[in-house]
Amino acid sequence: MSRTVYVNGEYVPEEEAKVSVFDRGFLFADGVYEVTSVLDGKLIDFDGHAKRLERSLNELDMDMPMGRDALLDIHRELVRRNGIGDGLIYLQVTRGAADRDFAYPEGATPTVVLFTQAKPGLADAPLAKEGMKIISIPDLRWGRRDIKTVQLLYPSMGKMAAKAAGAHDAWMVEDDHVTEGTSNNAYIVKDGTIVTRHLGNEILHGITRAAVLRFAREAQMQVEERAFTLEEAKQADEAFVTSASTFVMPVVSIDGVAVGEGVPGPVATRLRDIYLEESRKAAI
Repeated sequence: MSRTVYVNGEYVPEEEAKVSVFDRGFLFADGVYEVTSVLDGKLIDFDGHAKRLERSLNELDMDMPMGRDALLDIHRELVRRNGIGDGLIYLQVTRGAADRDFAYPEGATPTVVLFTQAKPGLADAPLAKEGMKIISIPDLRWGRRDIKTVQLLYPSMGKMAAKAAGAHDAWMVEDDHVTEGTSNNAYIVKDGTIVTRHLGNEILHGITRAAVLRFAREAQMQVEERAFTLEEAKQADEAFVTSASTFVMPVVSIDGVAVGEGVPGPVATRLRDIYLEESRKAAI
């Protein structure tokens, strides 16, 4: 059965959804996006995603296309129309359609698109019990990774490199230090301390990251926000990633080197359980 998607104020069958060939998202990757998880028919961390959307738009001199409540209504309506129990909602906002020119157009109407992906059993992914295999690649992206833009070509290349190597994902490395994964924030655990890169323009300010670090501190876990090297990661007791679609996902090997005992560790496993429990309580 066809999905219902949202395009510029209308709910339409996906086959009928249309965006202009002159849309700047298509021509220049001039747009931003967010991904909100759905568990048990409810939205996880919606307010955090809405706030980050506004921040990303502001960094590109774009206005929010609508208020928080209107955005929430659309998310909920798509969940209802598509019968989503567990899954994801993707939201993309571009600067809109205009004749091709590098300069920002004046008066263009933003393009707003939302669509769902059903993911039954999203919180029960078998990979959480097996752990991810990671490779490392140079971080060749632009310098403003804190803006969640639709320009995802290099992360796609990284995922394909990981697939070719028989791994699940790639961590990107700059100046010998890990920045983040292709679509997630990266962490190691050493002597009971959780280490993850500090916020800056070098990484995405993950919404799941913020929640996980808050829960970790509330559980009296030690957290250190600093850059760590690839060699530190390979010598760590544990490693894991966080994202809206994977929650907390253990990492068991990096470049073929086993992390710790080569199985999901207790810190990542506990954090995953805490995150899912607390997020379900706060879901809307």
